[in-house]
Formats: sequence, C-alpha cells, structure tokens
Amino acid sequence: MNAGRLVILASSAMLALSLAAAAWFGGRLAVDHRDNALIASLATGHDLAASPEDPAELRFARLFFLATRDRLDEAQPLLNRLATDTDRRLAVAALYDMANARLRIAIDHLGSNRIDPAVPLVRLAKEGYRRALVLDPGFWDAKYNLDVAMRLVRDFPQIDVDGEEMPPEAAKRLWTDLPGLPKGLP
Repeated sequence: MNAGRLVILASSAMLALSLAAAAWFGGRLAVDHRDNALIASLATGHDLAASPEDPAELRFARLFFLATRDRLDEAQPLLNRLATDTDRRLAVAALYDMANARLRIAIDHLGSNRIDPAVPLVRLAKEGYRRALVLDPGFWDAKYNLDVAMRLVRDFPQIDVDGEEMPPEAAKRLWTDLPGLPKGLP
C-alpha cells in the first residue's frame, strides 16, 4: 500500500510540474504573440513607443521605424541600447540600419549642394559601419557601404603641431574633406 501511495504522489507531483511548465510556456507564447503584434504594427507604419524593458526585437523594430522616417535623434537611444545587448545579430543590424539612414540623409544633402550638414552625417555613418564590422567582420553589405561613405568624405591623417603655429608651406600640403558622389565602379 505504501508503494501505491508513493506512485500516486510521484504521479501527482509530475502532473503538477507539467501543468506549471505548460502554464509558463503558455504565458511566454502570449507575450511573444503580443510582441509580434506590436512589431507588425510598427511595420505597417503605426508608431508605438518601446521601453528599455521590451525585448530586443521590439526595440529594433522601433529603431527601424524611426530610422526610415529620418527621426535619428529619437532612434539613437535605442541604438545605444541595442549595440550593447548580448544579441550580436540585432546589434549589427541596428548599427547598419542607422548608418544607412545617416548616409541616405547625407547623400540627399549633397544632392542639394549642402555640404556642411552632410560631412558629419557621413562620418557618423562610417563609424556605424565600422562598429558593425567589428561585430561581424564578414558583413559584406557594411563593407560595401563603408567604401561608398569613404569615397564621399575621405579620412586623411591630421598633422600634429603641438601648440606651435603651422608654417605656411605646411598649410598648403593639407588635404581638405571634399565630398562628392561616387560614380561607377572603383
């Protein structure tokens, strides 16, 4: 009789554990379903706020929503958070998307012959591509876009003068940042 009770108690304990696990997974599916619905809403163009406690996928969807609408100041905190998360795949995608948004705005400025606001945007885009490549060195699209950005605004070494006045002949040897739209293949 003790063996029968022991089997019943063990079976009851297993049933209780199974029900608890099913409830936990069911709750997790409900949360995932809610997150997926919010991501789908952002994808269709409805703006929704994302908090730092939200899953990384939802924060990435909000960043993409903001970046494609040229709201980079609002997207920057999301990028900062995503770039430091443990999910490297989303960090690379966030850095790449934000760099693309900056480069797109810079090219629009250059097309309208507004060079001054374009140069810092290109430099920030290059930094984003480089950070993405540090996390994923084989990311070919980031390499290609970095090459395009490098052709728009060149990175030339700076001359260190250590507080001394620069002689006039040294000033003639300095390169300037001359943005231009690349044409054709390299």
